[in-house]
Amino acid sequence: MSTKVGMISLGCAKNLVDAEIMLGSVLQRGMEITSRADEADVLIVNTCAFIDSAKEESIDAILAAHQQRGLNKRPHQKLIVSGCMSQRFSHELREQLPEVDAFIGLDQVSELGAIVESLVAGIGDPGASGITDAGYNFVTAWPNYIPNYDTPRFRLTPSHSAYLKIAEGCNHPCSFCVIPQMRGRHRSRPPASVLAEIRGLVAEGVREINLISQDTTYYGMDLWPEKAGPRQPVDSSRGPTLTALLREIQEIEGEFWVRLLYTHPAHWSDELIETIAQCDKVARYIDIPLQHIDESMLQRMRRETSREHIENLIERLRAGIPGLAIRTTFIVGFPGETDEEFKTLLDFIERVRFERLGIFKYSREEGSRAAKMPDQIPAKIKNARYRTAMSIQQKIAHEIAGEKIGRELKMLVDQPLVARTEADAPDVDARVILSQAAPVGEFISRNITGSRGYDLLA
Repeated sequence: MSTKVGMISLGCAKNLVDAEIMLGSVLQRGMEITSRADEADVLIVNTCAFIDSAKEESIDAILAAHQQRGLNKRPHQKLIVSGCMSQRFSHELREQLPEVDAFIGLDQVSELGAIVESLVAGIGDPGASGITDAGYNFVTAWPNYIPNYDTPRFRLTPSHSAYLKIAEGCNHPCSFCVIPQMRGRHRSRPPASVLAEIRGLVAEGVREINLISQDTTYYGMDLWPEKAGPRQPVDSSRGPTLTALLREIQEIEGEFWVRLLYTHPAHWSDELIETIAQCDKVARYIDIPLQHIDESMLQRMRRETSREHIENLIERLRAGIPGLAIRTTFIVGFPGETDEEFKTLLDFIERVRFERLGIFKYSREEGSRAAKMPDQIPAKIKNARYRTAMSIQQKIAHEIAGEKIGRELKMLVDQPLVARTEADAPDVDARVILSQAAPVGEFISRNITGSRGYDLLA
């Protein structure tokens, strides 16, 4: 009887791809995957450590999983913790959570199958590379792993939509963030690897491919003979670039969207804007987290961009790509943020009118530069600023939705009565509620008849 493996995966799309690779390695070893934790011989909790609330959710999930194996009378069930929190805090968690059988890091995602076999058999070292403290802590200090096109994956997304990781890690020094400490330096996949995976996904019937990394616009530049620095002009003649990749994706046969997620404002170029405008397979949608607009705030956040650069970029994006929807995120309550600096942000949001916008309340991350800064903002003020900013965006979003009434839009069907337009990424944006059922996984065109909250009616 084969080993059954279950998983609870938390966090972002990048973590989800890691989960898919881990489960792919389990299947490759001849084991079964189960969606029922009470049936699993081995249960993995794939954690997130982006902000405090994510860490709390991860800890709660680990403790709940341990409690459930007692309630389900499965004392021999093995519990493995993976993901960003495991990568960052494995030594501390090992002491605090003795109920966990093993911690694995980001370099071990493709080796989970071997690690599971080892734990089930009671063997110490499963022979995977870079393992320390065999049989318990498999985390290596500085991750270097990146998936290839032929890496086994068990996709957890709907059959018509997929996330594709084109790079891993980050080189940016943002003072509020510890992702580079967890995921390492930026490292791009070779273009041939990305293109091969896209061809395979399209052949399987995938209609939406979401390109992801920590910094999608930096793609390829780490492979140049001379490394590119912040705000350095992108030059396709020097080596691989996102621009060149998109033009090659455009040549792949089939009807599908390619969506750009997690782009950084520092590396955008006129060439990239022109490429998106000319490639009809690239969705008219840009995810570009800006974090703030006040000049002094951008400097304290170490964002490597200025207010002038950001405002000029937004103008160029909207002028160069007709019908573009811009999604961004901002942080409120960063250390030292004054009422005047916050008002500068609110004025910017009202004036620019982003199609999609999210607000994060600053989270004080241990090990970050910002955690040591003076003038930490009280939670009460952060909460109030969050509500104020979101109330402005809600009004803007409703007005933008109203402007679409009477228009016919192309959309991708997620469920018989639910679809999404080009302006809506999966999981984070709005939906279109259909009055008549449509085939799941297909593109349709429907007339917009109204709106409800953030969603459209068609």
